[in-house]
Amino acid sequence: MTQADELEKAILARAERLAAEYRERAQRSRDNVLRDASDKLRLREQREEAIAKTLGDRAYRQQVQAQELKLQSRLDLVRWNLVCDVEARLAEQMQAHTEDRDAYLRTLTGFIRAALAEIERSEVAVRANNADLKLLKAHWDEVLSALPPDIRPTLDDIPIETVGGVMIESGDGRIRVDNTFEGRMSRLRARLQQAILERLVPGGLETGSIFGG
Repeated sequence: MTQADELEKAILARAERLAAEYRERAQRSRDNVLRDASDKLRLREQREEAIAKTLGDRAYRQQVQAQELKLQSRLDLVRWNLVCDVEARLAEQMQAHTEDRDAYLRTLTGFIRAALAEIERSEVAVRANNADLKLLKAHWDEVLSALPPDIRPTLDDIPIETVGGVMIESGDGRIRVDNTFEGRMSRLRARLQQAILERLVPGGLETGSIFGG
């Protein structure tokens, strides 16, 4: 073998070694790229699954909250309708009560007596609607006889708008006790709503009494 042949053989061997080395490097790079791509793909899939789960949970919670709000809205409407219904029936009872003149006069007298105990003033004015003013005027001496002797209220001739009952004011106008039907209902409404919330049935409501002194 000539020197030229040996040189050619050596060059070919060197070339093969370099080619094998580059192939190995390329294989390692390819494996690294594939592994890195696989890791990134897995991480992306995990992120997408987490996002999808979060969105799913959020959508579920929103649906639950929407249903809860809808139910609460319906309950509020039911409660409000029940309160209105009970108030309407109590107003009817009040109207019926006014027709029993003797019993109603005792109720008005009790309202006045209770208000005087709260105001503790010697000069007070009693205000009522037109029909009740007539009833009180006709029996004013009888009303006064049932009140403390040291207090002599006056009957205001100007009628007020109310279903029934009386408004008591101190002489200076600084103290007022609202014993009208509407005033007593306003004070009773919180108890009424609470009773409805607890039972959500109109029969057997603990409505108290708007007629008691």
